Order: sequence, then C-alpha cells, then structure tokens
Amino acid sequence: MAATASNSGTTGGERKKNDDKDVPPPLPAPLNVPVADSHTHLDMQKGSVDDALAKAASVGVTTVIQVGCDLAGSRWAAETAAAHDAVWATVALHPNEAPRIVLGDPDGWSRQGAREPGGDAALDAALAEIDALAALPHVRGVGETGLDYFRTGPEGMAAQERSFRRHIDIAKRHGKALVIHDREAHDDVLRVLEEEGAPETVVFHCYSGDAEMAKICAAAGYYMSFAGNITFKNAQPLRDALAVAPLDLVLVETDAPFLTPMPYRGRPNAPYLIPVTLRAMAEIKGVHEDALATAVAANTARAFGY
Repeated sequence: MAATASNSGTTGGERKKNDDKDVPPPLPAPLNVPVADSHTHLDMQKGSVDDALAKAASVGVTTVIQVGCDLAGSRWAAETAAAHDAVWATVALHPNEAPRIVLGDPDGWSRQGAREPGGDAALDAALAEIDALAALPHVRGVGETGLDYFRTGPEGMAAQERSFRRHIDIAKRHGKALVIHDREAHDDVLRVLEEEGAPETVVFHCYSGDAEMAKICAAAGYYMSFAGNITFKNAQPLRDALAVAPLDLVLVETDAPFLTPMPYRGRPNAPYLIPVTLRAMAEIKGVHEDALATAVAANTARAFGY
C-alpha cells in the first residue's frame, strides 16, 4: 500500500482526483456565433445567476432557458426570467414529482423531500399553479414533463401519465413549447402525444432515443435537444440519432449541473460549457461549428418564441 500523508487512508493522488470533481472546468474557446442553452437548472448550480450568465456570455452563450421541476423551482424560474433579459423560463412538475405528490413516493424527485401522499386533489392543485405560471410572459415553455420509468412502479407510472396529459393541455392552451423528459419511456411518450394531440412546439430535452425514433420525431416536427452525454463513450445511439436529425430541429443544452461533456465528465456542468458540446455535435453532423451554431440559435429562438 502507498504511503499516506495523513491518517485518513487517502493518498495525495486520490485526494487530488477527488478534489478535481468539485473544480469547474476551464472556459472553452468562445463561439463565433452566439447560441442559447436550451435547458439548464441555475437554481441547482453554485454561484450567483449574474456570475453564471456573465461566464456563459463570455464564450458566446447569450441566452439560457431556466427549467422548473416542481412548484418551488417553477416559481423561481419565472421570477429569475422576469429579472434577467438573458433568461427565459419553463415551468412544470417533473415526471417523478407526480408520484411524490399523489403517493408520497420516496423515490420521486423533489427538493422538498418525501412527504405524506396527497392524492389526485393535491396533484390537481399543483397543476393549477403550473397553469397560472405558464400564462406569464417570461415563461416560454411547459416542462420538463413527460414520463420516467427508471425505478417507477405501475402506480407511479399512472400518476406520471395523468400529469403529463395535463401538462400537454396547459401547453396547448397557453401556446407554449412542451419540454419533454423521456427516460426509458419512448413508446409511451409518443403514444400520449398522439392521443392528446401534441402542441405546436415540442422539445425532447436531453434526447435519449435512437436514430429510428429521431426519424419519427423529425416527421412530427419535434425538436431534439442534445446534451453533454452525446460525448460519452457509450453514447453511439445518440450520435447516430443526431446524425439523422434535421438541422432545423436540433437544439443544444447542458441540463447543468448534470451531464458534463467529456473530457470533464464528473465535474460541475454550467451553461458556459455549451461550446464543448456544440463542437462535438458539429463533428458528428459533419458541419462547421459556425453553421451549427447559426442553426441552433435560430431553432431555439423559434421553439421558445423569443
């Protein structure tokens, strides 16, 4: 066993490796054409909103879409968008929030943590507030909503689908983009969209399907937003999907602080790292980064109506 510098049992090299995970990656070279981060969570990132926006703008990321995942996050997104010209908001209950509200599901997602089941009435009340927030001018999307079948049982799936259908209705009534979270639920997401009638604008956030699904989305006119995981070694199906996705339906996002692109995987993600993902995407598409940036900038503005 290697010698240790203290009684902790951790070598200096191990400490450096662990410490690196908390160190923000360096600034990438700026983009020539300004773009937007189509999906981020500034409320889950360290530092101030002003600092995050300034850092992003310094590398050509001049607009961010701040995404709500529960009532508190959706309120914060709307307030932050109203206070910053570079920010637009989306509001929703994340798919895993619906089982929490209805069932008190401890595996659901929520900043409030587990709580007692509230039933359908509690879900209706939460959705009513999302409906009201969706009417605000700085809110340009309803999401992230959809279906997430990872570790979700039948009752949770039922709650998610009920919530998803309500979000579709909210998006259509307010004329806002529908931002979809789809995890291991491709067929059912597409089915519900067809059954309910999709809104005019649909964005598959952190696109997770394969090339065949990308063709289905393209035929329906759905936007596909790609994140840093497209750079991961095991992400060939995502790269294949991007390769066939029409240029006028492609967006780029961070989903920060998650899904940091290679070679910084495991370190904090933030909007300023969009250029790393966009350059990888340009290589996959076989186009110059300026051409891709021009397309995704126009696509994001069109999708979110700003």
